[in-house]
Amino acid sequence: MPRTLTIGSVVVLLIVVLAALGPWITPYATDAFAVRERLQAPSAAHWFGTDEFGRDVFSRVLAGAHYSLLMGFGATGISLLIGVPLGMLAAFHRGWVEELIMRGVDLLISIPPVLLGLLILATADPGLFKTIIAVGVVYVPIMTRLARAVSLSLLAEDFVDAARARGDGAVRILWREILPNAWPPIIVETSLRITFAILLGSALSFLGLGPQPPASEWGLMIAESRPFIEEAPWIGLAPGLCLCLLLVMVNIVGEGLRDLLDPRLQGRGHG
Repeated sequence: MPRTLTIGSVVVLLIVVLAALGPWITPYATDAFAVRERLQAPSAAHWFGTDEFGRDVFSRVLAGAHYSLLMGFGATGISLLIGVPLGMLAAFHRGWVEELIMRGVDLLISIPPVLLGLLILATADPGLFKTIIAVGVVYVPIMTRLARAVSLSLLAEDFVDAARARGDGAVRILWREILPNAWPPIIVETSLRITFAILLGSALSFLGLGPQPPASEWGLMIAESRPFIEEAPWIGLAPGLCLCLLLVMVNIVGEGLRDLLDPRLQGRGHG
């Protein structure tokens, strides 16, 4: 296993554990106002300082980690559940079925992700789960195209011809023959797509379309810190650095999985 994949996996696992335990291990209540302690610089009492309401930034960052993870993994799961079946269906049923699916995919993929997310969320009140659904829908076209490309190459293999000769139907061929062999590239793309989902979810929260105050979501915390960027830069710096760390580590895991699962990259000696 590549060393970078091991390091990235350990860090991501640590973040997941901290996110799961966050609400129970925070040194201060995340929504407790302490006006006398507002805008205090990082210290032994408050590792990441305090915000404009005197809330402990470290506690809020720790408790808010689960928002980014839920948006990343939840949205990617939605894009998988919708995109992979659509892509496999388009590859197996050529003609008007493929044209209908792929033209819809082309239409959605031509819209910038942030704009598409804004369009989806414009029809509903902002909230965590609505943001997860919106981000998941944004990345459905990419998963559909990937699943279609992988399925097209697998449909030309001998084991698919053998399944057809046995009289297997479309559902059985896609479920028993195509899907198990399509997972390696899909897993690689999924791990990389989580990074983009976390980033897009945080961007939508930054714009006010994700979890609402007093939630401690990192994108929202960065947005709320803007009026105090000169007076108390640590308010936005702490969640920003944590978000960057999470994105880099998840991306490292994705790159490591690609090196590990892609046979074309075997033997290149990645460290």
